[in-house]
Amino acid sequence: MKHRTGFLPAIVFSATAIGFALSCGSSSASRTLTEEPGPEVSATPAKVAAASDAVFDGQKLERSDEEWKKLLTPEQFYILREDGTDYPFKSQYHDNKVKGDYYCTACHLKLFNSATKFDSGTGWPSFWQPVNKKNIVEKEDRSLGDVRTEVECARCGSHLGHVFDDGPEPTGLRYCINGTALKFEKAK
Repeated sequence: MKHRTGFLPAIVFSATAIGFALSCGSSSASRTLTEEPGPEVSATPAKVAAASDAVFDGQKLERSDEEWKKLLTPEQFYILREDGTDYPFKSQYHDNKVKGDYYCTACHLKLFNSATKFDSGTGWPSFWQPVNKKNIVEKEDRSLGDVRTEVECARCGSHLGHVFDDGPEPTGLRYCINGTALKFEKAK
């Protein structure tokens, strides 16, 4: 179950943060990280016993906040479980051009492939299509007074980012995803 209270960094209010939040960020303009990100911290949650990480098999993964806090770094918990947002242009995957797949940091469900990644100019890794529509859940988000579509991992319910209808062909979609929500694995 997600809670929107608990561990929260200090609140940041600025025209830039609000502008970025409206275009691609969190479900709350005040919920951006307030410290510059340091070296990548990589918590490795226990791998989920699933038939396949390629396509969601319908088996939901449910954990308490306390269990998630033991498996995720504070930054990952903030983004994935409290609907936070990475700083724009700071993601380790923003400029990644290596061929491979992007998985959910929390449960290792495959979400996106590098073949659908593009530079949206927004500051977050962007994709025009998920690897499988079953692997994501789209929900209406009215938290900023505007209607947006939040994207969550279908298996564990982790917040990934948002999807917009201003992407490139062939789909015309832009899945604007927090790098903290992703784990990249290079193609073999």
